[in-house]
Amino acid sequence: MNKVLRNPLAYALFILPALIMYIAIYILPLFSSLRNSFTSWNGINEATFNGLDNFRTAFSDERFWIAFKNNITFVLFSSFVQVPIIIFISIVISGVRKFLNFYKTTVFLPSILSTAVIGTLWQFIYHPDVGLINQLLRAVGLESWTHAWLGEEGTAFLAILITNSWQWFGFYIVLLLSAIFAVPRELLESAEMDGAVGFKKSWYITIPMIRPVILVILLLSITGAMNALDIVLIMTYGEPFGSSEVMGTYLYKQAYKFNEFGYASAISIIIFVFTVLVTLIFQQIAKRTEEVEQ
Repeated sequence: MNKVLRNPLAYALFILPALIMYIAIYILPLFSSLRNSFTSWNGINEATFNGLDNFRTAFSDERFWIAFKNNITFVLFSSFVQVPIIIFISIVISGVRKFLNFYKTTVFLPSILSTAVIGTLWQFIYHPDVGLINQLLRAVGLESWTHAWLGEEGTAFLAILITNSWQWFGFYIVLLLSAIFAVPRELLESAEMDGAVGFKKSWYITIPMIRPVILVILLLSITGAMNALDIVLIMTYGEPFGSSEVMGTYLYKQAYKFNEFGYASAISIIIFVFTVLVTLIFQQIAKRTEEVEQ
């Protein structure tokens, strides 16, 4: 067995299937999109080279910049609203002694549902006439606060952000709970003896100890926000008037609605580059923060 493990061919045999899948599913499509981004192509006829025209079109396209801005909003909402709420709920649930498994299962349930189910469910909740939100507002005498939540420019994108957060709350909470329960009990008991109880214990002991998992959740939230597509297509299709458009839905429409596959490929490359840049910036900030704290 030791001879086998020392043989490089053995490692190659184990790595090869995954490497082939990685190249076929990720690398080849990436280079195909890169090639197509420099062409004018409708997906059927032969592609013609047009240089950087697709990228110039994107950077001068008002609708693209609206989608870009919405992706940035998605990232900021995920990082500064969603994640703090997730941390708070996780800490609260971790202190529960009875029905802990029930709470964990309840919060995790939305994560196992498909985005199609989530989107359709929340379309009913946001419905202007029979939706739960407007019905509750009318019941408490706040009828002036009712809206066509998915049909108004000022509320459509916010409604999507809330829905997306609700879908993934449970997944991230379960990750954080696993980290919280892994914090040494002796450390917590020692902190309590020194007077760190309640919020102080969470702030000075629990949160610093689970910081690596929080960073992972932040990174997943950022990359997920940059690649948002399905929830927007299902709930609003980028409407009204493009106010809820994101780069993913704009790419989808250019390819499959207008048959501009070259332009869509250019947008996909922009999304890829921007996601990589945002991820690298986040990693550098996290690294420097960790160095300062040490």
